Amino acid sequence: MNFLDIFSGAGGLSEGFLRAGFEPIAHIERDLYACKTLETRSIYYYLKKNNELDFYKQYQQSFYASSSENKRRRLELLEMVPENELEPIMNLEISEATLPLIFQKIDERLAHKGWKQVDLIIGGPPCQAYSLVGRARDENNMEEDPRNYLYKLYVRFLTRYQPKAFVFENVPGILTAFKGKLFKNLQAYMRRVGYNIEARKLNAKDFGVLQDRKRIIIVGWRKDIDYQFPLIEPQIEENYVVNDLLNDLPKLSSGQSVSSGSYRIPNHKLLKKSRIREDEDIVTHHEARPHIQRDLDIYKLVVEQWNNKGLRLKYTDLPEHLITHKNLTSFLDRYKVIVGTTTFSHTIVAHISKDGHHYIHPDITQNRSITVREAARIQSFPDNYFFEGPRTSNYVQIGNAVPPLMAEKLAEWFKNRLEILES
Repeated sequence: MNFLDIFSGAGGLSEGFLRAGFEPIAHIERDLYACKTLETRSIYYYLKKNNELDFYKQYQQSFYASSSENKRRRLELLEMVPENELEPIMNLEISEATLPLIFQKIDERLAHKGWKQVDLIIGGPPCQAYSLVGRARDENNMEEDPRNYLYKLYVRFLTRYQPKAFVFENVPGILTAFKGKLFKNLQAYMRRVGYNIEARKLNAKDFGVLQDRKRIIIVGWRKDIDYQFPLIEPQIEENYVVNDLLNDLPKLSSGQSVSSGSYRIPNHKLLKKSRIREDEDIVTHHEARPHIQRDLDIYKLVVEQWNNKGLRLKYTDLPEHLITHKNLTSFLDRYKVIVGTTTFSHTIVAHISKDGHHYIHPDITQNRSITVREAARIQSFPDNYFFEGPRTSNYVQIGNAVPPLMAEKLAEWFKNRLEILES
């Protein structure tokens, strides 16, 4: 079975379907670095299929090389894959102007693979316009943002390819945008082109992800197919805590980075079970941001307050000499520790790329915000997932992603359901 991934991001949703055995037709994503990440991941799967992952591991080591050496090794990695073996990864913004080219490339790929139809379309348009925080910060309540209507472009793919089913992922705010009118219009569009749909609010923590991350998953089935929303029971996990995701990584202070890909301690059963760390993996993307002394002083106070009293420190609770912002009435939780001793963290979002204040490491001896690799693990990305581009882009890619473990559970349900329909 195959799938088409639109508004792909860094591939968190796609990763789940790849793990479940689906084959990608194409990925479409407007961000250049996210596209390079998708390309690298596609190469990983090609080399894995051909038992040549040693070449991929050598490329991972380029994380510790110079920029020029990294580029050279990437070219060598690309040369490992014969032409037309990888699916198209289109670095394009989906719009009326680009749709003809996008459809052409998809059609060419379907013909090349001998596929007569698209089994599944997955993807989640950018969610900033639907975000409650985004609307609160915008004086026009995001009403003039063109991204509000990207669902209409999503429907264009449904109209053209008539997949058996689709998955549309977004933030809970999509339900209330424009007093619910936008969501009603979205449903009407999808039904009009031949789909029964249902929307559910799901939480990543119910899928084995150690993160409180609520998302709206809209599932659609073609009207000629027996339709049912995935009934996925919350997973009963052992008493894993967030520290189990972090403790094996090298300890770092502000501004430090690891000099090799070695882990600090042996693999943990949680990391093995969730396939976050394999025995042959190495550590990459584990560099601590440099922080100014004032922020380091605040970080220490925030962690101490939590460790000693189990309380979140508000910005107005800080000593006077540490308060520099004029806004003392809103966003008072701007400094927040990732709690290591609980079964899930708070939500990782793309804002982590700005400063990291909302994602302070729970180990007070390290006194810093979390690294790209630590954020990726909380999102359930495996250590062999290589994020391309600068650190800021890596954080954005991770914060915007669907957790792969969550995506995998959805994909497994779809695979079983579609196989029943085919039989």
